[in-house]
Amino acid sequence: MGLFLIPLLMGFGFHSASTFTTFFARRWGEPRGRALSFILRNLLGLPLWGAGLGMAVLTPGPLLYPTHGLADLAGWLVIAGGAGLILSSLRVLRQKAAAPALKDSLIETGPYGVVRHPIHVGLFMELLGVFLLAPSLPVGAAWAIGAGWIGLQSRLEEWDLLQRCEGYRDYMRRVPRFWPKFFHKA
Repeated sequence: MGLFLIPLLMGFGFHSASTFTTFFARRWGEPRGRALSFILRNLLGLPLWGAGLGMAVLTPGPLLYPTHGLADLAGWLVIAGGAGLILSSLRVLRQKAAAPALKDSLIETGPYGVVRHPIHVGLFMELLGVFLLAPSLPVGAAWAIGAGWIGLQSRLEEWDLLQRCEGYRDYMRRVPRFWPKFFHKA
């Protein structure tokens, strides 16, 4: 039953390589460090955690709530919203998303002017949408692990960004991590 956990956890682990951009670049030089981050995150991490999530969907397990058309519609809408947020964030980041560099400039436009981690918010939405479509125990476990990973990944990325992006500490004070300011009390 838990075989989906192997690629899921390995994928999350490899995907976290981007949070070590500064370490890799200082250790092996910037070109090699960027290449290592790119390979670990994009060529190993993303496919593995995608496969793990797919395996969780295909793993038989008890349903955590009865499925119905409204949950399916909500699931697809949440997935589409998450995908839209991710795509708009990637459009703003461009190459920095795939291969972070030591002296990346701080991006504060588009979704990054509203929250610090819009790609992670989009991933969370996509995971939630999959859970709404397939509310089984294995998918619920994958969702919970994914939500925890998103929180950890965000904090690790911030640690790395503090080292390589001038002004990131001030940006952290001004822009919330996940929830836009209109969700916060004044």
